[in-house]
Amino acid sequence: MSLTPWAYDLAQGLLANSLPKRWAHSRQVYEQARSLRPILGDDYDLLTAAAIVHDVGYAETAKHTGQHMIDGGRYLQSIGADPRICALVALHTSSPWEAAELGLSEALKDFVPVAQPLVDAITYCDLSSSPDGNPVDPSDRLEEVLERYGPEHVVFRAVSAARPELLMMVQRVRIQIEAAAEARAT
Repeated sequence: MSLTPWAYDLAQGLLANSLPKRWAHSRQVYEQARSLRPILGDDYDLLTAAAIVHDVGYAETAKHTGQHMIDGGRYLQSIGADPRICALVALHTSSPWEAAELGLSEALKDFVPVAQPLVDAITYCDLSSSPDGNPVDPSDRLEEVLERYGPEHVVFRAVSAARPELLMMVQRVRIQIEAAAEARAT
């Protein structure tokens, strides 16, 4: 049974009306995940499901700590979602750095370990999607985040610290995409 239709309906219900811009971003993250099908193999459904729900922690019903990644992962746990989806949501993009800034690093231990290539993939999808739901270069996306939050904000500090590793994650995914394209061409 596919996880993605359930995840899509859940995210739409939580975000579409109350947070339409966040919903537009989530739909683009989902489209980016769909584009990674050639490199995902059996993890395709898992990643597309995690991609569409990756920002449900912004929904009022999910807010608890104020760190949307952890809040989203915990919300998904509370409704019985696949533990791997919960973990991908909790760990996406700059979550470990932001959790450290907020004193929430221990909370990340509540999630099952997931393979680094999947964390790389969801991070790539998130960073390749603008806040208004358009494709964007990940470097530009990081710049936009820094400009939006400013140096005094926890997100600015976390993204600044995480930036080199985030760009490495993006690069690892791009290498996989190129290798898959080359394999198909031969």
